[in-house]
Amino acid sequence: MSLHRLTRIVMGVPNVEQTAAYYADFGLTPTNAPSGTATIDPAATAADAPRTFSTLDGGEQLHIVRTPRRRLVELGVGADHPDDLDRVAASLARLDVAVHRTAESVTAVDPGTEVLVRVNLAPRLSQAAAPAGPYNAPGDITRLHERAPGVLRTNPVRPRKLGHVVLGSTDQEASQRFFQEGIGFKVSDTVKGLAAFMRCSTDHHNVLVQQAPVAFLHHTSWQVDDVDDIGRGATAMLEADPDRHTWGLGRHYIGSNFFWYLKDPAGAFSEYYSDIDCIVDDALWKPGVFEGAKALYAWGPPPPPSFLAPEDLAALMTGAHAPAQ
Repeated sequence: MSLHRLTRIVMGVPNVEQTAAYYADFGLTPTNAPSGTATIDPAATAADAPRTFSTLDGGEQLHIVRTPRRRLVELGVGADHPDDLDRVAASLARLDVAVHRTAESVTAVDPGTEVLVRVNLAPRLSQAAAPAGPYNAPGDITRLHERAPGVLRTNPVRPRKLGHVVLGSTDQEASQRFFQEGIGFKVSDTVKGLAAFMRCSTDHHNVLVQQAPVAFLHHTSWQVDDVDDIGRGATAMLEADPDRHTWGLGRHYIGSNFFWYLKDPAGAFSEYYSDIDCIVDDALWKPGVFEGAKALYAWGPPPPPSFLAPEDLAALMTGAHAPAQ
């Protein structure tokens, strides 16, 4: 696959300072100090200066800027070669999408999600293997006379990389064509009449586009080492503020990953995940079409109504500004 990962996102929020503090607590590493003011919103103040954060393996992957309402402003996708950029530019042009081409990137806006997608030349991600186990199982006792390493960890949880984003689109079919036929994502699974899970890497999905009454950012998802770190990360977040809890612990059926969702001060959800399905040979994966409970999860608590229809959705539809917190 010539496309190989998500490089970064630019997240727009009405309350930069509070949202940035949340993602620092979440385990992302701040890479800049506030300086100047954000230019994307003329109402910005010094407290709204853009903030940037890095993951352990992916580098600087989150930019937070001031916008009147929460949204995903930009999505970065890594490509190997200038020929890949030529292909993306030509494919988008065939869809009658306006394209801006430079020596290093191709940019275009998907009208359904209102996101600017930037495909740029980027190095492939290199990840050292996380220490696994040892786990005891029936008939396979490998850990003797010692506690499980997962219960002994005291270091703060640090996400390894940005895994995927979930976007609401006012025209799901058109957005799917934009990402699939235009950018070059591949469809892993679909939810009948509602959503498509698409990948630009070997992960099961990097973008999920779902039908919505308004374009908005539903959630971002960040990889951690294992289910122990999902639990440890969420526990630390909830000790600081129990109202951050949204949904978890559970395991998705589509993608198979363990998950726990929390809510940031701008109203978007953030997910710790581990153990997602991996697709290396496209010929060996058969996309499924799902509906009902399997479209959401295999086990765990049922999703709360606020996850399925975020509480600020009506405000986003009417263009009302979310209150700063």
